[in-house]
Amino acid sequence: MVKIIKLKKRIESFQLDIKGLFLQDKKVHGLIGNNGSGKSTLIKLITGLMRPDQGTIDLGGLRSKDITFTTQRPYMLHDTVYHNLIYPLMIRNQMPSKEETEKWLEQCGLTGKEQQFAPSLSSGERQKLSFARALIFKPKLVFIDETMANMDLESIGVFESIITNIQKEDPITWVIVSHQPAHIYNLCQEVHMMEAGSHLFSGTPKETGYFMRERHEKQWSY
Repeated sequence: MVKIIKLKKRIESFQLDIKGLFLQDKKVHGLIGNNGSGKSTLIKLITGLMRPDQGTIDLGGLRSKDITFTTQRPYMLHDTVYHNLIYPLMIRNQMPSKEETEKWLEQCGLTGKEQQFAPSLSSGERQKLSFARALIFKPKLVFIDETMANMDLESIGVFESIITNIQKEDPITWVIVSHQPAHIYNLCQEVHMMEAGSHLFSGTPKETGYFMRERHEKQWSY
């Protein structure tokens, strides 16, 4: 379990202040909130890309090499699709197998494009390659930060199918950041809501729906 306790981080006028947030192992978590609520900042703190001003992040025994993330605008190495795909394996001194690379290329619709210059791929293809690259080394904790925001329905279906199959066969921990409620309710077992730098609520998708509806009704009752 990832435990986030009394976490604080100030960036100019923005203040992140998380009293307590817990991510159960081997579950799919949703992280929701408006722009500027602190979702991406929280991910950067958990993954070690930022250091907190105060508080603790207990990764439950996970090491940095067990964690990965994808973003809305993935970075592509100035190399082939194949070398982008196997890069996480190479930096971990793991040998890529032909079977594994072919599997990920096929699942993400990139078969036959192994030798293409990765930055020349379409936006959707770069997202798919980024997703495959994040998963090929079998991480234990994956952050999906708005990766599906600009995808077509077919590509979203591919992503959701891959996540569902992994959770059936050999489950890992996911945190999916999205403005699209359908992604969250289709995939997630637990949802964490952020607002103005604070953790507002955690619960099942159904409980989160009730919470948001009640909150909306209270706001309009004044």
